[in-house]
Amino acid sequence: MGTFIGHVYPGLFLFLYGLYQAVVVSKAVLVSDSLPNSSCPPRSKGRWARLWDISYRGLLKTVTGCLLIAYEISSTKGRLTLMNRELPPRFMFPKEWQHLTMFILLSLSGCADVTSKNLLPWRCVFLERGALVLAFYVLLMLLVSHVRDSTGVELQVHCLLILVVFLLMLVLTVELWAPNAFPLPLIETFLFLMMGSWLVQAGFILYRPVTGYPWDDDDISDIMFVTTFFCWHMMTNTLCLLGICGISSFWHRRCSPSSKLTRSKLAPHCRSTEGPAYTLLPEVEHSEKDDQAQAHLLPESSP
Repeated sequence: MGTFIGHVYPGLFLFLYGLYQAVVVSKAVLVSDSLPNSSCPPRSKGRWARLWDISYRGLLKTVTGCLLIAYEISSTKGRLTLMNRELPPRFMFPKEWQHLTMFILLSLSGCADVTSKNLLPWRCVFLERGALVLAFYVLLMLLVSHVRDSTGVELQVHCLLILVVFLLMLVLTVELWAPNAFPLPLIETFLFLMMGSWLVQAGFILYRPVTGYPWDDDDISDIMFVTTFFCWHMMTNTLCLLGICGISSFWHRRCSPSSKLTRSKLAPHCRSTEGPAYTLLPEVEHSEKDDQAQAHLLPESSP
């Protein structure tokens, strides 16, 4: 990952994943449907039921993680070994092993998604979210130790990335206990967009500067402009998220009659099994019966 391609490819994957998540969340909010993390019993869709029920998100995570693992191994100079044969033995390629650990966690998160949606009899959303939260906890620890020998511009770039990962870890952790909270998926989507776009920007800053000259670690203006670029990414991703929500809202209004018919047809499949919204308490029923009995007895007892 210590190359231009090693930063751009994971960044593009995270940014595209954020775009997909933005479309899913905005659609779920507009049609007043359940959030994308909620589970629904499987329903029969005919001949292509198995094809439509495949966890494409999990497959994409797994395939992307495996490709990044293969790229990391192939781009390492020399043979990727854990320790040398000298005395005393020393650990070799510390950053490369950290990169491999990140990519393995991405693949395991994808395997958890596929297992939950396609192998278990009922979808276990807690398994999917738990695997993703665990991946970001480990990712945060790896990034903190990853910048021990960094200085100047590189340190500032990675510190801003650590900030995004930390906030995303907090949001994902809260979602474990409040999966249906409305603002959390939007915040999660924004942070995924930020993480992806900033990784791409980091590749250009560290390896292919636009000016053709490397950034100066001793120049405070370069470090200040790194933070300024990060703020520009925040504004751009916010506008991107708002644009997706606006386009989804326009599309939903244009297709509202057909969408209502579609939801009415699909409603029996996910209809809630809960009882009525309220019931008459037994105490109230007994008190009403006592009042009626007293009303019948009053005329008889009067003089």
